[in-house]
Amino acid sequence: MSVDLPPSPLLTAPGAVPGAPDQPDAAVAWHYGDPFGEQRAAAQRAAVVDRSHRFVLTITGAERLTWLHTISSQHIAHLGDHRSAENLDLDLNGRVLNHFVLTDIDGTLWIDTEGERGPALLDFLRKMVFWADAAPEAAPGFAVLSLLGPKAQEVADAAGIGALPGSYEAISLPDGGFLRRMPWPTSDSFDLVVPRDELPAWWSRLTGAGAEPAGMWAFEALRVAAVRPRIGVDTDDRTIPHEARWIGGITEYGAVHLDKGCYRGQETVARVHNLGKPPRHLVMLHLDGSADARPATGDPVTAGGRTVGRLGTIVDHFEFGPIALALVKRAVPADTALEAGPMAASIDPDSVPADDEPQAGRMAVERLRGR
Repeated sequence: MSVDLPPSPLLTAPGAVPGAPDQPDAAVAWHYGDPFGEQRAAAQRAAVVDRSHRFVLTITGAERLTWLHTISSQHIAHLGDHRSAENLDLDLNGRVLNHFVLTDIDGTLWIDTEGERGPALLDFLRKMVFWADAAPEAAPGFAVLSLLGPKAQEVADAAGIGALPGSYEAISLPDGGFLRRMPWPTSDSFDLVVPRDELPAWWSRLTGAGAEPAGMWAFEALRVAAVRPRIGVDTDDRTIPHEARWIGGITEYGAVHLDKGCYRGQETVARVHNLGKPPRHLVMLHLDGSADARPATGDPVTAGGRTVGRLGTIVDHFEFGPIALALVKRAVPADTALEAGPMAASIDPDSVPADDEPQAGRMAVERLRGR
């Protein structure tokens, strides 16, 4: 199936510059004339970002949670009311097909994901219902806004929203929809899922309450700095959850619970967790901004002419300059001189995940061998 969402009505806001036509954010504003100022607002004050190009769907029915629990990676069978989580859809080999955020409120499970991937995810969910009391449906009448920044509570008070929830918790909004707290791209991040025909009203309400308009450039820069992947941009068709930092339950801000029943792709997740190591890991790169040309998403990362990784999101950050996410081979030391297309690159050492602890399965094997 296909659900085509029109360009956001907020593109008529003063200063709005849409994303490039060939990019995933073409339907919303990339910035409003001051990209670095918008990033500062989102990191230091309060900003609102139009993310209405995300695909929203709902699942109703008494078995919506227990059913989705059996076919996805997160432990959500007993997710409480007004609670949220991140989740993955994997293929049989454990490769990531979809990443999505879900919130359960008053008997309806809300899911939002990347716009171009939403129809395929919905199609998969419908095919997997069988006899379960669960009914997935597209919800094109709803859209996502993100409120970011340490002054978000001040904005919420002025906008009549009230006390903001804790991480992965949600509150219902007075005119329909809901607001949930996310642990990224900053520690003060909130998504509002609101009726699409009320997007302009909510935009005016939030900006009137003190939130500064910010484009997807700001959101992406903060996301990259937080080393949070975006499906289909920072991942490829070989990516497994361990490589992209999605391992962990809800309290660990992950999307893959390691102590739950069988689901598609679980064998790979369990094998890597217990016996092996992921072949690549997600890191942040600092790029040399003096180069005349820029690399593109999907370009190889090389060391001494040898390909050692793949570039994901590339963005200019208001403090760090040009940065990128990349899937790089685990064996590459953090101090290796790299090239990303025409630019010199270096791994941010603080972004390298610590995964040197021995796995329980490997230790058990060694004990059986008397070592």
